[in-house]
Amino acid sequence: MYQQIDHIAINTIRTLAADVVRKANSGHPGAPMGCAPMAHVLFSNFITANPENPKWPNRDRFVLSNGHGCALQYILLHLLGCNLTIDDLKLFRQTDSKTPGHPECHLTEGIEVTTGPLGQGFSNSVGLAIAQAHFAAVFNQPGFDLFTNHVYVIVGDGCLQEGVASEAASLAGHLQLGNLIALYDDNHVSIDGDTEVSFTEDVCKRFEAYGWHTQVIADGDNDLEGITKAIENAKKVTNKPSLIKIRTIIGIGSKNEGTEKVHGAPLAPDDIVEVKKKFGFDPEKFFHVPNEVYELYGQYREKGKAAEAQWNKLLENYTAKFPEKGNEIKRRFSNKLPEGWEKHLPRYTPSDPAVATRKLSENVLNKIADAIPELIGGSADLTGSNLTRWKTAVDFQPQSTGLGNYSGRYIRYGVREHGMFGVMNGLTAYGGLIPFGGTFLNFISYGLGSVRLAALSSFRVLYIMTHDSIGLGEDGPTHQPIETVAGLRALPNILVFRPADGNEVSGAYLAAISNLNRPSVFCLSRQNLPHLEGSSVENTLKGGYVLKECTDAKITLTGTGSEISIVVEASKKLESEGVKTRVVSLPCFELFEEQSIDYKSSVFPDGIPILSVEALATFGWSKFAHANIGMTIFGSSGPYQQLYKKYGFTAENISEKAKKTIEFYQTTPVPSVIHKPF
Repeated sequence: MYQQIDHIAINTIRTLAADVVRKANSGHPGAPMGCAPMAHVLFSNFITANPENPKWPNRDRFVLSNGHGCALQYILLHLLGCNLTIDDLKLFRQTDSKTPGHPECHLTEGIEVTTGPLGQGFSNSVGLAIAQAHFAAVFNQPGFDLFTNHVYVIVGDGCLQEGVASEAASLAGHLQLGNLIALYDDNHVSIDGDTEVSFTEDVCKRFEAYGWHTQVIADGDNDLEGITKAIENAKKVTNKPSLIKIRTIIGIGSKNEGTEKVHGAPLAPDDIVEVKKKFGFDPEKFFHVPNEVYELYGQYREKGKAAEAQWNKLLENYTAKFPEKGNEIKRRFSNKLPEGWEKHLPRYTPSDPAVATRKLSENVLNKIADAIPELIGGSADLTGSNLTRWKTAVDFQPQSTGLGNYSGRYIRYGVREHGMFGVMNGLTAYGGLIPFGGTFLNFISYGLGSVRLAALSSFRVLYIMTHDSIGLGEDGPTHQPIETVAGLRALPNILVFRPADGNEVSGAYLAAISNLNRPSVFCLSRQNLPHLEGSSVENTLKGGYVLKECTDAKITLTGTGSEISIVVEASKKLESEGVKTRVVSLPCFELFEEQSIDYKSSVFPDGIPILSVEALATFGWSKFAHANIGMTIFGSSGPYQQLYKKYGFTAENISEKAKKTIEFYQTTPVPSVIHKPF
C-alpha cells in the first residue's frame, strides 16, 4: 500500500522539523520527528480538507493537542499548499509571523484551534466532535449526508496528564462520540526525562474505563500499515471515541533520540547533518522539499478540492429540497445571526418585581433559545442554581441512553468546569454554534486556562456565572469570588458584565451575542434585585452610563451589579441631607473604555470626586474612582443581608464614605479619571 515516496515524505517532515527549529533557535523538534509517520498516514489516507478553503464546513478536523509539535502542523500546511511558504517556515516563532511559537487559529489559516497549554487541544477536539454529531442529527437527511466529518487529534503524554484532558475524555466517553479519534504519541519522554519518573499508569485501561475503544501500535516509527488499519478500525466503531496508542521514538534519527534532550531544544548543527544523511537528504540543503513530495501532497489537495465541490453541489440539491434547513446552514456558517432575534429580549420597568439576575438570565434564555437555534450550552452540574436550561430544551445525549438525542442543545457537563470551557472553545471553532456554560463565578477559576485561550482566539463563547459576590451568603468565603472579577477584567479581549437589573441583563446578552470576536462573562446575583429607574438595554451597550443625573453634584457614586440599587438608596439619603449626587452604573468596564472621550467625560465629568461600590476586590477601580468601598479580605458565612452590613455595603455606610470623600477633595484637586489622548 505504501511506497518509497511515502517514506521520503515522512523523512522530509522530519528534516524540515529539524531545520525549522534550528533556524528559530527555539522550539521542539523531537515530537514532529516522531509523529511524522502517523501524521503522514492521516493526511494521505484519512483527512479530507481543502487547503484553498480552510473553513469548508464538512472538512475533517485535525487538532495537534500537544502544542510542542507545532512545527509539524506548519510543515503539513505548507506541503498541502495552505498559504504557508518556505519563507514562512523560516520565520517560525518570529514576531507577527504566520508560524507563532504554538498554533494560533486566528493567525494561521488551517489551524482549527489555538493550542499550546497541554490538554487544551484535546478538550477542544471533544467540542468539535459534539458539534459534528449535533449538526448531523439536526440537518442530515436520507440521501443527504452533509455532516460526516471526523475529528482527529494527536496527543502526547503531557496532554494526558493534564486534568482538563481527563475531564473532556470522561465526557466524550459518556457521550459516545464515535467521530473522535485520538492518536496517542507514546514516546515515553517529558521535559523532566523518561515518563517513568512520573507517569506510569496504563492509559488504555483508563480510557477503556471512560468508555473509549482502544488499540496499540508497537512500532509507530515504521508500521504505516498498522497505523492505517487501526484508524480504519476506529472509524468502524461508531458508538465510542477511539484512542490509538502509538509507540514512537522522539527525535528519531538524532544522536539523542528517545531522550528529553530532543524535546525542547534545537538539534545541534552537526546532529542535523547526520540526521539528513541517515534519511537520505543532502546535508548542505536546508528547508528542502523534493518535488515528488510536493506532487504527492498536491494529490491530497486536489482530492480535498474535489470533495468540497461535491459537497457544495450536495448542499445546493439539499437546499432545493429542504430550503429552510439549507438556508439555515448557509446562514450559520456565514456567521450571521437570525433576523430580529434581539426583539425577543425582555425589558423591564421599576414597577416589575425584584428578581435575581441569575433568574433574569434564565428569562433571556427562554426568550431567545428558540429564536437563535445555534445557541448550545449547559452547566457544570449546577443547572438548578445557574438556571441555564430553557423550557423547550432537549438534552444532548446518545439516543441509546433514553435521556435525549444528538439534536438536543442542552449539555450536561457534570462537575467538569475546565473540561466544559475547553469543549466550548471546540464548539465555537467548528462554526455555526454559539456555546455557553454555567457554574458559580468563583469556579471559573478552575477553567481559566480555557477562558484565556477563548479570549486569545477571539472566540464568541458565553460564561454564565452565578453567585457573583459575598451576596451568595451562607456558602461562605470558599464560594465567594472576591478577586475573580478583577482577574477577568485584566484579561485582554474579553467582556465582563455585572448587570444591576433586568434591562442590563438583556443588554449584556445583546452585546455578547452580537460581538463575534470576544468571549463574555456574565456575573449574576443569587439575591433579588429591583429594576432601576433609568436603566436600559441600549445604555448597557455603552458599558457605563448615567443612571441618575444631578446639576451641581458634589459627588458621583458608581458601581456594578447588586450594589447599584444600594448606591441609589445612598444617593437618596445624601439628597435628603442636602448633598447633591450623581449615580453611574458601570456594568462592563471594557465596553465603556471603547466609548469616545467626550462620552466618557460626560459620564465621569472632571472636578467631581467619584466613589465606587462593589462587593468584590477594589483592584482595578482606580481608573474610574477616587475612593472605593469593596472587599480587602475574604468574606464569611451568613445571610447576605448580614454580610452586606458587616462589610459596609449599606446606604448608611456609603453615604458616610461619600461625605468624607467630598470633604477630602474640598482642599485637594480632583484628578480626572478619563485619560485624554496625548
